[in-house]
Amino acid sequence: MNGATLYEKVANDISRLIKNGTFRPGDKIPSVRGLNRQMKVSVSTVMEAYRLLEDQGVVECRPQSGYYVISSPADARPEIEVSQPASRPTKVSISEVVMMVLKNNRDSRLVQLGAAVPNPDLLPVDRLNRALCSVTRAYKIRNISYEFQPGCEELRVQIAKRALTAGCTVTPDDIVITSGCQEAIVFALKAICKPGDTVAIESPTYYNFLQVIEMLGLKALEIPTHPRDGVNLDTLRYAIEHNRVSVCLFITNFNNPLGSCMPDNRKKELVEMLEQYGIPLIEDDIYGDLAYSYQRPKVAKAFDKSGNVVLCSSFSKTIAPGYRVGWVIAGKYKEAIARAKSITNLATSTPPQLALAGFLADGGYDHHLRTIRRAYARNVSLISDTVMKSFPEGTKVSRPQGGHVLWVELPEYVDSLELYEKALKARISFAPGPIFSSRQKYRNFLRLNAAVWSDAVQDAIKTIGALARRKAKAQR
Repeated sequence: MNGATLYEKVANDISRLIKNGTFRPGDKIPSVRGLNRQMKVSVSTVMEAYRLLEDQGVVECRPQSGYYVISSPADARPEIEVSQPASRPTKVSISEVVMMVLKNNRDSRLVQLGAAVPNPDLLPVDRLNRALCSVTRAYKIRNISYEFQPGCEELRVQIAKRALTAGCTVTPDDIVITSGCQEAIVFALKAICKPGDTVAIESPTYYNFLQVIEMLGLKALEIPTHPRDGVNLDTLRYAIEHNRVSVCLFITNFNNPLGSCMPDNRKKELVEMLEQYGIPLIEDDIYGDLAYSYQRPKVAKAFDKSGNVVLCSSFSKTIAPGYRVGWVIAGKYKEAIARAKSITNLATSTPPQLALAGFLADGGYDHHLRTIRRAYARNVSLISDTVMKSFPEGTKVSRPQGGHVLWVELPEYVDSLELYEKALKARISFAPGPIFSSRQKYRNFLRLNAAVWSDAVQDAIKTIGALARRKAKAQR
């Protein structure tokens, strides 16, 4: 760099290492003192270089931890465009396709890229096992008893404390414990809707939402969704004014499958808009703790002043998917949801609630989150790079800033359901695009779970790419 200052040269050297893949998203770069010794420049020069990289959106400073690479907003790869779903509500009929995919997700002979499950090697297994053993010894009778609604008080206290990091001020009495986030959403829809009602959803959206909507006899109204910023609020307003919408069901932080995260000011606007029209919002925040940046995004519930937002989440993506412990901060619908829980299955299993309460109370959850956030940022980057190198020309990949799923757009001539069948023969599973739409759109899309990176995963992605490229050759 001709004419550049010394700190600019240092920043340029680090930036080049990041671009070349030496340091990837989530990686910690050398400390100020470490780089000071390595490059034989002053501490102030390194500090200025790191401030410049922060301003450029290349790295971020995490208090008492150091500097880390973040995903570059200047990614030159083509971006997936805003979805354009149909503008009218429709009945949902996707269960047959979804059940086929779910059945294959249980096959241990397949390289599993379809189910959005966390990396088991990153979960605090030993600490959870110790916590579970501890509570079984300490609460011999309580352990085998029902924890009737609203659920284990110790756990609700910990969840209320954690809610502060998402911008929510709630009490333990505001929380109802459920058997996973999905159960919370089912109860919320039951409390708000009756058969035939319309639910506004993101497009694409999590396929289990569509299954629930189908099961309850509801209609889905898909709303165009930006791959980074979430639901288009102008289109949502138009949809509300031209359709009888009973409730909105959105993943505001790191949508599955897009990975989009609605900015806080847009969440506030969303809550105010729905309050104006008297329409409740069911908010799924199951991925909210998995932001790649140091700052955890707020939830829409943080801007709720009337109890109109029903916030649902669980520990399934961060600590223990098999424990099936979730919760709902239900606002004005708390009594109806607690009643639905009691009628359906009385209570969530007691030992996992007590174990999770102990794990959270002992501290270390934030340290655990920092570890898995860095790992997922790195894995997503590695898998994204492999997709772009292996898939046909014209492929586009989402740019999530949290979570562990990737949404991939293939050229229009590639049918992901046909590709799925071919991948199964090669002992690979992924989630084909049509299951993420009430009208089975997104035929040339697929979702990959990016929680795990390994040689087997890399080879599987290359195989999917080769299968897709064969289709490209056949089109010529």
